[in-house]
Amino acid sequence: MLNSLLKNKSISFHFIGLCLIACLTATYQFNAVAQGQEANIKKILAERIPQFPKIEEITRSPMNGLYEIRVDGDEIYYSDADANFLIQGNLIDTRTRKNITEERIEKLTAIDFQALPFKDSIKIIQGNGKRHIAVFEDPNCGYCKRFEKDLQKVENLTIHLFLYPVLGQDSIEKSKKIWCSKDQVKAWKDWMQKEILPAQAFGNCDTQALTRTVEYGRKRKINGTPTIITSDGTRVPGAINTAQIEKLLTEGKF
Repeated sequence: MLNSLLKNKSISFHFIGLCLIACLTATYQFNAVAQGQEANIKKILAERIPQFPKIEEITRSPMNGLYEIRVDGDEIYYSDADANFLIQGNLIDTRTRKNITEERIEKLTAIDFQALPFKDSIKIIQGNGKRHIAVFEDPNCGYCKRFEKDLQKVENLTIHLFLYPVLGQDSIEKSKKIWCSKDQVKAWKDWMQKEILPAQAFGNCDTQALTRTVEYGRKRKINGTPTIITSDGTRVPGAINTAQIEKLLTEGKF
């Protein structure tokens, strides 16, 4: 009986081994085919559309036969396996009602909150400050002023304000006055709420932080103000109201 058990066990292990080999072979072949199709798409597009942006990545999309083509960091196109058709737009899963393209772009544009250059920001604490948010704002941005009115109503929040003067030279000059004031928080609020600027700079002020912030934002394609970044890396462009801010802080998105 023992010999029989050992024999059966040997057969079982042999069968499992064959299955593993078959699975690994199939996986390798599948990956090889996929890589071949991706290379083919890239080659055809380069031949047919020479001005097409440099392709950074081609991957299978959740839709059968459709490939995702990523260019310029976070711009998404779709193509069939033979690159006969090129699609620009949103891919939506009707079963879950999820915008697959939007979710993908959110993931690609997410910013590591802990890696933000906080030394170049102005810290504003409301209440106990236990929640954190980063905001890129231009002092001449009308949407920012509207957003600030709603933001100040949010309790128990630490705001890491990055002065982001991208609307012209006047924005740069205003940002310098705010950054170089004795009380940066007061100077920012006085300007955004009352349009009152500090009379003069406080002491010998280095404004390189503003230059670094603009370089940082442009590198990460922060193209508008206000732009909000939550502690989980979620990025939201544009002014949102108090209720939306609360929902964003609670759920990571809205």
